[in-house]
Parts: sequence; C-alpha cells; structure tokens
Amino acid sequence: MKISYNTWAYSSFFVWVPSYTLDETIKRIAKLGYDGIEIGAAAPHAYPPHLGADRRAQVRDLLQEHNIALSSMLPAPSGGPGNNPASPYIEERRATVEHYKELAELTAYWGGKTLIYLPGWIIYGTSRRQAWEWSREVLTEIADSISHTGVTLVIEPTSHDTNLCVGADDAIELMQDVNRENVKLMFDTFHVNWSHEVNTDYVYKMGADLKHIHISDNDRLPPGQGVVDFPAVIDAMIDIKFDGYLTMETGFHRRGIEPDQDAREGIEYLRPLVERKLAERKKK
Repeated sequence: MKISYNTWAYSSFFVWVPSYTLDETIKRIAKLGYDGIEIGAAAPHAYPPHLGADRRAQVRDLLQEHNIALSSMLPAPSGGPGNNPASPYIEERRATVEHYKELAELTAYWGGKTLIYLPGWIIYGTSRRQAWEWSREVLTEIADSISHTGVTLVIEPTSHDTNLCVGADDAIELMQDVNRENVKLMFDTFHVNWSHEVNTDYVYKMGADLKHIHISDNDRLPPGQGVVDFPAVIDAMIDIKFDGYLTMETGFHRRGIEPDQDAREGIEYLRPLVERKLAERKKK
C-alpha cells in the first residue's frame, strides 16, 4: 500500500483560497514524504484545455525530478462545463466523453494508471433509470476509447454529492453493467461515514475490484482526527491484499485550512498505522 495526497487543498477547489501552482504543490507533497500525488483536473492545476505540450512535459519532468508518482487523476465535478455523464443534454454528455478521453491520455503521459469516474447526478425531470442508462453509455464509450492507454477507470460512489451512484452496491452494479476489464471500483471514507455506513463493508464488498481509495475523516479532517475507524479499514485492506494507493482527500472544503499542515498530519498518522498493521500481520 502506497500513500498519496489529493491536490484540491492546494488548488482553490470549492473555495478560491488558498491557491498554489501545481509546481509548488508537487514540491510540497513530495517533501512531506508522500509516494504519490492525485491531481485534480481543474484550474489552476491541470485543466486539459489550459495545458499545452510544453506545459505537459514540464509537469511530467517535475514529477520525475521529485520522485513522486501520479497515483491518479480525477475530473472536477460540476462547475461551468458540468461534466455530468447523466445529463439530459446530449451536448454535455458528449463533452464529458471527450473530457475523460483527454484525461486518460494525460494520465498515461504523466505515468499514471488510474482515472476516477464520477457517475453523475440526476437532473430534475429525468428518471433514475434514464440517468443510469446515460451514465452507463458514457462510461462504456470512455472505457472502450481509452483501452490503449493502460489507464483504469475507477467508479466512485459519492453519497454526499450525488443522487445517482450513492453506495457500494450502486458502484458494483454500474461496473457489472459496463463489463469492461478497465473499469473497476473505489470509495471515499468521507462519503461512507456521511451516509452512516461501515467502511470495512465497502472493502469486503468491492474485494479484488477495489483499486483505489480516498482517505478522509469526518468533515474532511485528516485521518485519526475524527470518528472513522481507520485501524479496521487498514486491516480489511490487508485482508483483500489491496496494493493500490491510499489517497488523502482532505482539507479542501473551506477556508482556514493550512494545506501543508493537513497533508503532514495525514501522513504522520497513516504511515505508522499501515506499517504497524503490516508488522502485526507478519507475526501471525
């Protein structure tokens, strides 16, 4: 298991400040000892239309220089472009397909293997059945279009943010409906806690198809500062032989957050916990 940090807290996502360049963010996260970085595809960091060939090469070289891997990429949900694969507007769905295709190419170019798929949300007047079918169609097309990149799409259920794919069973159903080798699963401990479910249930339900995880305590706190039972989560991850990234998605929901402190406190809690749990398992 490797540990990475999501860039939202450094990129003014959801709120306008604080905000740092992607270059500065890479340097800081690498200095704090993270194995990887999860880059959000939004301005000012990595919105594809803002990245020319030279800039893309600069980021690739910077990741290599600081010996930090691209653990994953994710689109920015909503906002101006929408990026809702369940939108009733064909134009938005088509734009979403193209956005994901470009993100997959960018992910591969920067050495990453994982791209998060957000199934979207139901617009009033659209039935759930229809919204689901649109999202399924979009995901299937994306999966087929990016198969040459080696990038895996991981479906994220987001109970706090959506009314379409809200839990583990929804994500599993969508994966099965699409039935592509490059479509797998992930979840976020924040969303599971928000919906008053059990994180270890998600681990065991998703099993071998679980390829990525977002780590966050309640209220987007760093792990260990809230109510989530992270020792049990790590035990479960070891049980299923998870070998992907544990990615902090913390500290981006409001002003007043110090990103360096958030990132530091997260890894200072999680790294020793993982090492201790692995050592305990070896003794058995």
